[in-house]
Amino acid sequence: MDIRFKTKAFDRLSTPELYEILRLRAEVFVVEQDCVYQDIDNKDQKALHVIGYKDQKIVAYTRVFDAGYYFDSASIGRVVVAETERKYGYGHSLIKESINAIEEHFNTKKIKISAQVYLIKFYKIHGFIPIGEEYLEDGIPHIAMIRESK
Repeated sequence: MDIRFKTKAFDRLSTPELYEILRLRAEVFVVEQDCVYQDIDNKDQKALHVIGYKDQKIVAYTRVFDAGYYFDSASIGRVVVAETERKYGYGHSLIKESINAIEEHFNTKKIKISAQVYLIKFYKIHGFIPIGEEYLEDGIPHIAMIRESK
């Protein structure tokens, strides 16, 4: 079974979808990465949610923002793929879908992300270029990256 994606505004998420999204984010960002941080940050309401479904289950997710909500440029955040599903390359499909969502909904090609440093090569494949110095975000090394396609 392959993954399929939907992009939804916050007020279009069902209660079960929101629960699954928050559970997936907690499983990876809090438990797997052993990072205590405030995931529910009152920004979800302003985001579009790119959701990857496999067999009716949410296995991949990002939230995307228009320019000015998170950074001066449009942005992608909370990039997550369930640990059991990473071997299928769904992360690449998820980033492509997220880029498409930004281009389609926000009419821009300039995207900024705050990437975990160990994922620089992954994001470079999708046209992102590191800018500035590394910094700690919630105790994890990150770097800003920009993508500006023609």
